Amino acid sequence: MLFNTVGFAVFFSIIFLLYWFVFNKRLRDQNIFLLFVSFAFYSFWDWRFLFLLFFSIGLDFYIGNRIYLNSKNQSRKKIWLWLSILANLSFLGFFKYFNFFIDNFTDFLTLLGLKSNHWSLQIILPVGISFYTFHGLSYVIDIYKDKIKPEKSLIDYSLFVSFFPLLVAGPIERATHLLPQIKMKRNFNYENAVNGLRQILWGLVKKIVIADGCAVYVNMIYDNPSNYSGSTLVIGAILFSFQIYGDFSGYTDIALGVARLLGIELLQNFSYPYFSRDIAEFWRRWHISLSSWFRDYVYIPLGGSNGNKYEIIRNTFIIFILSGFWHGANWTFVIWGSLNAIFFLPLLLRNKNREHLKIVTGNDFNLKTIRQIFLTFGMVTFAWIFFRSNSINDALNYVSIIFSKTLFSLPEIFPKMIFAYLFLFICIEWRGRNNRFAIEYFGLSWRKQIRIVFYYLLSGMVLYYSGKEFQFLYFQF
Repeated sequence: MLFNTVGFAVFFSIIFLLYWFVFNKRLRDQNIFLLFVSFAFYSFWDWRFLFLLFFSIGLDFYIGNRIYLNSKNQSRKKIWLWLSILANLSFLGFFKYFNFFIDNFTDFLTLLGLKSNHWSLQIILPVGISFYTFHGLSYVIDIYKDKIKPEKSLIDYSLFVSFFPLLVAGPIERATHLLPQIKMKRNFNYENAVNGLRQILWGLVKKIVIADGCAVYVNMIYDNPSNYSGSTLVIGAILFSFQIYGDFSGYTDIALGVARLLGIELLQNFSYPYFSRDIAEFWRRWHISLSSWFRDYVYIPLGGSNGNKYEIIRNTFIIFILSGFWHGANWTFVIWGSLNAIFFLPLLLRNKNREHLKIVTGNDFNLKTIRQIFLTFGMVTFAWIFFRSNSINDALNYVSIIFSKTLFSLPEIFPKMIFAYLFLFICIEWRGRNNRFAIEYFGLSWRKQIRIVFYYLLSGMVLYYSGKEFQFLYFQF
């Protein structure tokens, strides 16, 4: 069930009414209801994979308790920890990467001149498996590190893993942040609810107007890059940058807005990444929950940036390559991750990776800042070419056409209306860049009638362009 459909609007409206007017007497009733709803929501994709979700929940709930019971026996704690890691990664590896490794092993044997029968399995990737697997792993690792105690209630823990707004595409929550909210009595807050509706509306604008509007031309250009000039391919690359941002951050805004309507605050997953002044700032603002997950559970345990230069370079490449590979079983994602590591390393080695910790303000907005933002956007957009392409050869072909003499010819495709929307979108995002989402406080100083007209205009745009129904890109990860 997609967030950008009438079906979900009806589904959530029923949930909202039952949650606040029927199950609002007891916290336990609210949690049981949300858990039932979350399983129902997941079953709409494929009910068979509910059993995999149940197994993942049960495994980490049990292991978390075993680690805590053996807290004084370090060797037993480590055994239980590795059991969780291996079990979780084995399931994730089988469903997501099995055919990738089989195909590459077959290609390797062929390269050596050895004959082998090529075979693969028709494996369906369970939606959201990368996200709920990381939920469970972070929970178990935090117990192992004595950061948290295991949850006693299976219902509350199950809801932490499977809460439906974040179940299929994040953000990747932490037990330290979400579990206390699940265990706390929730009362309806009108201001919170209005804020949630604003965030949902802005998320729908990002997804339907921006991302889906760009997708039409992105698909056209990327499917047949050889038919177009280098200038057109540059436009395609720029449009994909906005497509993936509008698509994923739009999903996140809707998820956060829906959760806020239910009295729960989820982690912010995006913070205006295309206003970043270097690649390090970009990665602090893009897919924040995944970046911080790899930082806390992989990068820092490896030694982070505290070792010698070799170790720093090694750790940086490991973290970015893993981040790329997390997105899918294709070498294009590995190259995408590697490119970001290459872009990031000079900052890290010169200790300039933490220069821009706060969003750009009016005080430091000058020509230098503009150059930095455009350069960072250009680097990110270049890397996205490999992310979007079906193969490395396709990506290299795309890049070679860009750097041909046709780069200086007039583009065959120039969607004026889309660029007009992008301009307005950037202006609104820039105006609201200090807030959790762009229109959180946008227009609140206006007269009420004007503000209502603004919301109606946004809603009208969403309704007008809502016929395409492109699936969210991150559902495939």
